[in-house]
Amino acid sequence: MGNDLAAFAKENGVKYFMISYTDLFSGQRAKLVPAQAIADMQKDGAGFAGFATWLDLTPAHPDMLAVPDPASVIQLPWKPDVAWVAANCVMDDKEVDQAPRNTLKRLITEAARDGMHVKTGVEAEFFLISPDGTAISDQYDTASKPCYDQQAVMRRYDVIAEICDHMLALGWGPYQNDHEDANGQFEMNWSFDHALATADKHSFFKFMVKSIAEKHGLRATFMPKPFQGLTGNGCHAHISVWDETGKTNVFADNSMELGLSAKGKNFLGGIMKHASALAAITNPTVNSYKRINAPRTISGATWAPNTVTWTGNNRTHMVRVPGPGRFELRLPDGAANPYLLQAVIIAAGLDGIRSKADPGKRYDIDMYQLGHTVTDAPKLPLNLLDALREFDKDKSLKAALGEEFSSAYLKLKQQEWNSYASHFTQWERDHTLDI
Repeated sequence: MGNDLAAFAKENGVKYFMISYTDLFSGQRAKLVPAQAIADMQKDGAGFAGFATWLDLTPAHPDMLAVPDPASVIQLPWKPDVAWVAANCVMDDKEVDQAPRNTLKRLITEAARDGMHVKTGVEAEFFLISPDGTAISDQYDTASKPCYDQQAVMRRYDVIAEICDHMLALGWGPYQNDHEDANGQFEMNWSFDHALATADKHSFFKFMVKSIAEKHGLRATFMPKPFQGLTGNGCHAHISVWDETGKTNVFADNSMELGLSAKGKNFLGGIMKHASALAAITNPTVNSYKRINAPRTISGATWAPNTVTWTGNNRTHMVRVPGPGRFELRLPDGAANPYLLQAVIIAAGLDGIRSKADPGKRYDIDMYQLGHTVTDAPKLPLNLLDALREFDKDKSLKAALGEEFSSAYLKLKQQEWNSYASHFTQWERDHTLDI
């Protein structure tokens, strides 16, 4: 990909660019810029009032400039006269430290200094629902065990195939699409990549899925638990680390347990060590804790963890090692910020390697049946407030992510919790009116 967005526009018939950044609450913010103006925007950035989005800024702050990264540009397959490009936030000629993409880039640079290049893949689950958000969109999708339902996925073929066709055209290497474990739920998988590329693709994927759903008169949601009794939207992350050449997986060692090298186990140890604090980033909403602490769903299992444990190829734990040279973190959900998800994984993993962290005992039991027998592993936070408190206590993780980011995130998320806590609910009336 060339570095000249004006040339890109001319070569590809692009009339407009969406200069886009993601704020602390995963809001995707953009300005639509005509191709004739993109050369100046590429040099100076598009101006935003940062306070108007979810960043810890005030109306008195100067313009925040979103400087497009030409390496991330994607021509919209469904609207080819428009191209999307991820941007880095700058203010007064300095990077805005709290901006999620900047936070991730810093940690990627730090890992590279240690000779490590983190590669990840994500499994972003979503529901196709009615435009008003009250029900799944397919009235016939009613099976008690709907996972991999052949008829249900074909009833939504037009939507799923169009999204997959676009990923094929973009060269993402999509390799499977399925109906997931909840009625109305789907998952689409594409090839793993370097952490920044994965984050940009993840961000674009959410935009694309929502756009194509709307085109078909539907709505897509990545909300962690949109329907009571149904499995929630996870966003499992598959993690490996490679050397400077990008050709050698330093997590792979067939002489070690499960094919995971000593460095891989230390990285995993960092994830386990920081898991409770990690949840504030990987599970960032009030609704997130309806998924990871849910009772058994209609299908028979939540497929989400509630305890800090790891295992081999067993989906009932927070982390599983499905094969040599990588592991899967099953904690994150659909609300996870694409950039902060990658950033916090790298931050925890780097700390694990540097401190030679031990991931602890491996469990191979069915946690959904026998989890009560595990007494020496921490439980994951019960709600967002508990997660924020754990994050605030984890000084090394906050330092790794950056003090400005950590302070801003905690401040805005605490405000969100306070807003939720002050909200009057029907549950209170149902349970307290006659006391």
